[in-house]
Amino acid sequence: MAGNAQAPFHILLVEDEPVIRELVRSMLSDGAVDVVCAAHGLEGLKLARTQPFHLILMDVVLPQLDGISVCRILKSDPATAKVPLYMLTAKAKKADVESATQAGADGYIHKPFRGAELMDLVERLRAARTDA
Repeated sequence: MAGNAQAPFHILLVEDEPVIRELVRSMLSDGAVDVVCAAHGLEGLKLARTQPFHLILMDVVLPQLDGISVCRILKSDPATAKVPLYMLTAKAKKADVESATQAGADGYIHKPFRGAELMDLVERLRAARTDA
C-alpha cells in the first residue's frame, strides 16, 4: 500500500479470531492505512458509532452480536449507513450472501481470502475517496 500525505484511511475490523485480526492488521496497516480491531459484535458496533471509519470488515459469526445484526444496525443509522461494510467470513452459502446483502452489506469476501483481494479493495476505496 503506497503511503501519501492525506489523512490515514481508517478501517474497522470486527473479527473474533486473534490470528486473523493480526494477519489483516499487519497486511493492511502501513501509516496511510490504520486498522482498529474489535473482537466481538458489540465492541464493533460501539467503535463504529464513536469513531469515523472509511471501511468496515466484519465476520458473520461473532460472539455477543452476530455480524449480520451489526451490519443491519449500522446500515439503518444515518451516521454510519454510508460507510462501506464488507463481510469477511467462511460462511459461503448462497443464503449467507443473500442474508448479508439484505442486511445492507456492500460486499462479501470469503475466507480463506487472498491478501491481494483485501489490498485491492482498500486501494479502490482509497482512490475513490481521493477522487471525491
